[in-house]
Amino acid sequence: MLNNFFNKKKQYVTVPSSGVKQDVPEGLMKKCPRCKKIMYTKELKQNLSVCASCGYHYPLTAWERIESLMDEGTFEEFDEAMSSVNPLDFPGYEDKLKAGRDKSGLNEAIVTGKGMMDGYEFVIAVMDSRFIMGSMGSVVGEKITRAVERAMKEHLPFIIFTASGGARMQEGSLSLMQMAKTSALLNLYSRNGGLFITVMTHPTTGGVTASFASLGDFNFAEPGALIGFAGRRIIEQTIREDLPEDFQTSEFLLKHGQLDRVIPRDELKETLGTILAMHYKRGDEAWFLD
Repeated sequence: MLNNFFNKKKQYVTVPSSGVKQDVPEGLMKKCPRCKKIMYTKELKQNLSVCASCGYHYPLTAWERIESLMDEGTFEEFDEAMSSVNPLDFPGYEDKLKAGRDKSGLNEAIVTGKGMMDGYEFVIAVMDSRFIMGSMGSVVGEKITRAVERAMKEHLPFIIFTASGGARMQEGSLSLMQMAKTSALLNLYSRNGGLFITVMTHPTTGGVTASFASLGDFNFAEPGALIGFAGRRIIEQTIREDLPEDFQTSEFLLKHGQLDRVIPRDELKETLGTILAMHYKRGDEAWFLD
């Protein structure tokens, strides 16, 4: 049922390389990092930041992701003002936090809230790799925990989009504790009838992969996403073998049973909307925690 969705492709105007230097206003065009085709930025955004030539999925900001999914005017943000401190007095951490805020316009590496998709209400969490590579510190873990608690209290599905370099080293064991904290609550949420969907985007690595990112009732990913725990070189040095070229890509994980589906971005909203509709048809009798 989830495989037969209408897929409409948009066409792009590409500019061939002529060897003649031309003045192009900054930001007007972008070159695909995979196929090297040049396309208009406006048309790229209209196609959800996916290259029409090769299908390369550009990273989305948290707010771009929310805008692409939510019914207009329905999103309510949670814990907007929550931000990190420097509990271990790690040198330079305050500067990194400030740089992350300046670059992303966010107080932390995740945005949480609730809203509607096709008229179905749900809680959402979206990680943003512009903020210290989407690393998971105490605030990221706390915001996810509070979002799940809200979903449990209001009997709502929970969807998370991951994009992370892993646990935040500047917070040491405090960041690692978020793995157990979020996983334990998601287990309680699941046992009490909650619907939990994860969508892994590029990159999803380290402690995020090893905790909440892999615990969904549905575990999805975008095409070409890097997903893994330890780095490729570390694994090769440990096992003393060369790994396949596509190792730790979403397609590799799907082939080996670690994902339910790899979903192109232009099919994602319809897929998630269909799952939400199926879940809501079960009714509130699926919940027994009050």
